[in-house]
Amino acid sequence: MQLKKRDEMRLQASKYLLIISIVFVAICVFISCKKPDSFEYREMRDFKIDSLGFGKSTIKMNLVYFNPNNFGVDLKHIDCDVFLDNKFLGKYLLDTTMHINKRSEFVVPSTMQVDMKNLFRNSLHALLSKELDIQLKGNTKLGKGGIYINIPFTYQTKVNPFGKK
Repeated sequence: MQLKKRDEMRLQASKYLLIISIVFVAICVFISCKKPDSFEYREMRDFKIDSLGFGKSTIKMNLVYFNPNNFGVDLKHIDCDVFLDNKFLGKYLLDTTMHINKRSEFVVPSTMQVDMKNLFRNSLHALLSKELDIQLKGNTKLGKGGIYINIPFTYQTKVNPFGKK
């Protein structure tokens, strides 16, 4: 009878030891995982108006960023608002997963549908300007090992429309 109680106590003690070990390992992993730094915007390349219409138009560009982290991450989602000279132009969504190497530049090919009524408000200014201010404000999901977190971002750049000098 006492042997049975002793075995039960050992079994219960080993269960507690297992739970404590799992919690300890989880805490160590959590502490060692550093939150990824935001990507650094480098430049916008190949900005062009792909199709022009009265209701909607399509613009394309390649956005170049730098990953300042000492580890690679996976980019899972981008959701941002696009502003032209501080006026809302449209929304950009990217729902694909891409791996980004540590401490390296990477290019995000971007296509955006533009609601022309928002663009027409600034069309004369846009056609006559040598420079347009473009802002991107939104969130992205970054992760590693299947664990993703939301990181807000704001980028701003100036572009020459239609290749004007």
